[in-house]
Amino acid sequence: MSQRIDYTKVSPNGAKALGGVYGYVSQSGLDVRLVDLVYLRVSQINGCAYCLDMHTRDLIKKGVSIEKLALLQAWREAGALFDAREQAALAWAE
Repeated sequence: MSQRIDYTKVSPNGAKALGGVYGYVSQSGLDVRLVDLVYLRVSQINGCAYCLDMHTRDLIKKGVSIEKLALLQAWREAGALFDAREQAALAWAE
């Protein structure tokens, strides 16, 4: 994996704002697997290998099926594999 930009040094205010959003989402009451699924999809879009690895491992530990993880990138075509709530969250993330 390549070295990433240290966002806390480059843009401390941006990093602080992102941390605030993360904190809000963490305490929102949303299902943790749903939130992690969105994080994984955003990591796919961003192309961050570190985040892809981290979020995939987190979801596996939480019992999300390999089939769901494998088809996440094509969630719109995966039929009933993703429920309505997951589809809405993934559409929002994109």
